[in-house]
Amino acid sequence: MAATVGVRELRQNLSRYLSRVKQGETLTVTERGHEVAALIPRGDVAAAYADLVTRFGVTAPSERLERIAARLPTPGAAAGATDSYLSETRRERV
Repeated sequence: MAATVGVRELRQNLSRYLSRVKQGETLTVTERGHEVAALIPRGDVAAAYADLVTRFGVTAPSERLERIAARLPTPGAAAGATDSYLSETRRERV
């Protein structure tokens, strides 16, 4: 289980908490009692993804997110999309 630290405490003692993370500890950051972030050691990214899969049933990316995003369609690019239709009809009125 990760240690928990509030945003204010983290901000006031950032160096101390970063030192703990560098030593391998994972910290859960809270704001008003709600989890908002996790500070994990750099090498533990795979473990963090595994934890997300377990906790929330998400799918871990199979490749770099930049490559996945590059293949996604651009908003409004699909023929027949609402934005495209509105754009076309507005051009006709001008």
